Amino acid sequence: MSEIRRPSIMAEAVANVARRVNATVEEEKDTLDLSNCKLISFPDGVFRVLNSVAEKIHIVTLADNEMKGVTSKFFKTFTQLRDVPMEKLQAMPALKCINLKSNPLDNNLLTAIQQFPQTFEIQTTTDN
Repeated sequence: MSEIRRPSIMAEAVANVARRVNATVEEEKDTLDLSNCKLISFPDGVFRVLNSVAEKIHIVTLADNEMKGVTSKFFKTFTQLRDVPMEKLQAMPALKCINLKSNPLDNNLLTAIQQFPQTFEIQTTTDN
């Protein structure tokens, strides 16, 4: 019985992501909410669908998924993010570098990141 349910659950999760992505594009939202979508990685298909509107997206919510990280493609696609989930960054002890170039971040955020217990390189627009 569980073998039959699993594909159904996966199909439902994919449909949920598709609905949310389509709503973001059609309604020209500045937020993409993919929270609680059972994601284990950021779907490549989402990059293609959002390509024309990615610059308008300022917040991407990926809370309550099963992701272990995001690729550089994510940050190259969403160049106008305005919110960095501090608690998630603090919980990544293996993080060595974070590239925040071309994002309109305020000094309070950068100061907060620099006070994390782990040490890593922060690249911003002011870096050479």
